[in-house]
Amino acid sequence: MFTALKGEYPLILGILTIIFFKLIGENLLATNLAIVPYLLTTAVLFYVVMRMIFAVVRHSDALAIKLGDPYGTLILTLAVISLEVIMVSSVMLTGDANPVLARDTMFAVIMAVLNGFVGITLLIGGIKYHTQSYNLEGIKAYMVAIIPLAILCLVLPNFTSTDALGNMSAGLTWTLVLVSIALYGVFIFIQTRSHTHFFIDNDNLDEHEHHGPLNSNAFHGILLVCYLLVVILLAKGLAIPINDSITVMGAPAALGGLIVALIILAPEAVGAIKAALTNQLQRAMNLFFGSVLATIALTVPAVLFISHFVGEPIQLGLGPAEMVLLMATLMMSIVSFSSGKTNTLNGATHLVLFFAYIILMFD
Repeated sequence: MFTALKGEYPLILGILTIIFFKLIGENLLATNLAIVPYLLTTAVLFYVVMRMIFAVVRHSDALAIKLGDPYGTLILTLAVISLEVIMVSSVMLTGDANPVLARDTMFAVIMAVLNGFVGITLLIGGIKYHTQSYNLEGIKAYMVAIIPLAILCLVLPNFTSTDALGNMSAGLTWTLVLVSIALYGVFIFIQTRSHTHFFIDNDNLDEHEHHGPLNSNAFHGILLVCYLLVVILLAKGLAIPINDSITVMGAPAALGGLIVALIILAPEAVGAIKAALTNQLQRAMNLFFGSVLATIALTVPAVLFISHFVGEPIQLGLGPAEMVLLMATLMMSIVSFSSGKTNTLNGATHLVLFFAYIILMFD
């Protein structure tokens, strides 16, 4: 046990960083600090947060190996999405009100995952293997849940808002909360109980790659929670430079959502791409589609609760151009994953949609 704990020195680094930032770090970032100290402080904070995030993924992956799929990918997905909810909540509660942050982050996750990460994965997997297979029933299960939630949460509010700011009625708000939780609960039951075989490709059995020692479930579970707590306590500090950078650059507000999404999803994307390179496309797609579904189903209730209790305004409905991109992404995902096999053309097409999203953001 002592030997195993010696490898968890990043946790000590995280605790020391918390002490520093809670004492003086956050105040330094919040004041008009000179550019060099500001950048150094931000860089240290970003480095530590990323170390904590990768540690969360490492322990999630260890639990995944011990418990097996589909529980493995589910644990990793829930750990990553909980980090996302933490980051979004922290940015919402830091600085000026940003009523579209949650919407932009959810949309950024959808575009980054279903177009960017999926596109890269299918492209490099197609180059190496020409054609890759997956369990068609599993992807259908994801899409059956993703499509209605995406439309209800990101499109419907545009047509039911009670004022020009996009605020929703109490009835619609609670409908979205209950529908998101209920549908995700049914999906989890399907994934872990009644139809687990949907999420396993028997022709390319998933073999998790783990580079650290495996210990007891309790060991990895406790440390997983510890690293998550460190991220929670540091998230507010990281929210300050994210808000400041967008303001200083005069960048669109949607960039904040994309930054949060890329920071949180980076470890999961690396794991999924590695899985595709070993011809385990099903595991990669479980991670990707599971992230999108959990993002919408868990972020919407969380941010709506925050908005209600702290009086922070929130707007979920996408703009006209973003709605077109969302529909194109959902349609392309249905087409790409309709036969049980993928190739490089599927990957290239998804990447085109992702580039269109980036260009639109700055247009």
